Amino acid sequence: MSANAPILVATRAVADAELVAQLLREEFDNVHLSTKPEQAVQDFEQTRPAVLILAFDRLEEAERYYLGLYRFSAAAPGIAHRTLILCNSGELWKVYELCRKSYFDDYVLFWPATNDAPRLRMVVHQLLRQIRETPGETVSAGQFAAQARQLVEGDTELERQAAAGNGHVELATGSLQQAQRGIAAALEQFADTMRRASDPDPAGGERMAQLVAALDALKAEALDTHLASVDASVRGMRDWLGGLAQQAASRHAAAQALQGLAERFKPLILMVDDDDLQQKLLQRALADVPMRLVFASTGMQALAMLRQMRPDLVLMDIELPDISGVETTRRLRRIPYLANVPVVMITGHSERGIVVECLSAGANDFAVKPFQKATLVAKIHAALAKAGVTQ
Repeated sequence: MSANAPILVATRAVADAELVAQLLREEFDNVHLSTKPEQAVQDFEQTRPAVLILAFDRLEEAERYYLGLYRFSAAAPGIAHRTLILCNSGELWKVYELCRKSYFDDYVLFWPATNDAPRLRMVVHQLLRQIRETPGETVSAGQFAAQARQLVEGDTELERQAAAGNGHVELATGSLQQAQRGIAAALEQFADTMRRASDPDPAGGERMAQLVAALDALKAEALDTHLASVDASVRGMRDWLGGLAQQAASRHAAAQALQGLAERFKPLILMVDDDDLQQKLLQRALADVPMRLVFASTGMQALAMLRQMRPDLVLMDIELPDISGVETTRRLRRIPYLANVPVVMITGHSERGIVVECLSAGANDFAVKPFQKATLVAKIHAALAKAGVTQ
């Protein structure tokens, strides 16, 4: 038996909890039980389970228990976990629908006693594997695409600067060569002038010859040597810039390929609204905008989905059938990797009290229903830009 992340079995029936625990403990050595309703929140917060198994006789009890965790536990939304429902044949399709909508993560047909023990263990293994792949401290697909675009822009600017630097070096090289020729000509002219102005006597001619020789030595040993040293430095700079330009071009090509890959990942938008019509209207309004849309109909479903994804933005209706959009936002903000995800509240009201409550819960902006497409798209773009996801 190997060490595993914590598993919590929740039910009102002690015998059922012990049965499930017995089946699991043959492979998992960190199994805990929660059988007292008044201690449900305390058990969950102390155990901090990676997998929560709801082993209630009826689905209604499992839903009530799980909803209670989100209502009464401030820590629950921030604890990365997966939920497993043990159900009976009479409620199988209801459980299936709840799992399909991401209220819960998986189910096992367990009641009556003709249970499938290997299936139970297999699902727990799968859920633990999913936990290891949770978003955690990661960036979203939209942020990745934005960073790829910035990388391409940075490499393009580097390439441009390298080309400009190479041009400056070429100008400096030309100026240096011109200076060399000018200095040589000036010295030669000075020597000719001195010859013409010298005394014709032999002694004067000898002194002039010595002076010309001294000028030639000055030109060769001092000026030419120093100018050659400067010329060598400039050539070295030109060669370095040439290599930099080649590297920049190579990086630019790789960055462009990365950007091409990143552009396939559009920003992910989660809309939380129980109104099917509103979902369809939003989907239609954003049909031509490069975004991916996913939907949740309740606050509980949204929080369950957010345990498995990191959207770039959340559109949150205030009035939800279970927990309000304000409370859902407040709990979302307690999940570390979602703390900076922008939340735009969708509401049919704009009273000051509602606005203040939403802002204090962590909302970033508001969209009042019925919303205009241009206004909503502008708010989405502004929120994404602030989050580092440019369009």
